[in-house]
Amino acid sequence: MHQDFSRTDRIGQQMQRELAVLVRDELKDPRLGMLTIQAVKVVRDLSHAKIYFTVMGEGCDREECTKLLKVASGFLRKMLGQRMKLRTIPQLNFVYDDSIEYGAHLSTLIEDAIKSNVNAPDKEEQ
Repeated sequence: MHQDFSRTDRIGQQMQRELAVLVRDELKDPRLGMLTIQAVKVVRDLSHAKIYFTVMGEGCDREECTKLLKVASGFLRKMLGQRMKLRTIPQLNFVYDDSIEYGAHLSTLIEDAIKSNVNAPDKEEQ
């Protein structure tokens, strides 16, 4: 029978939940602001995990936040090892996820196009 979720997907979801709690409760750096863990992708051999994150507010820019998380990755990996029942904890690679900003940009473009279409007179009526 085909499984709905692979083991790496389940581990990634668990890591996402644990990292969200760790970032919220354990990291005391105010520059991170409101950091959200969007997704965690784990490779099949559990050697690496790619963590996608976004930052809301005016805490820090994407490069600075990525550097801060890279510095904290050893601590976060250690804490994950204490919380998760895995033989090996993957190396954590943080990647800024700009999909929310891109979606907001597309949404404003669509709204602007709709407004300009409503304000433009119909050529058929003339």
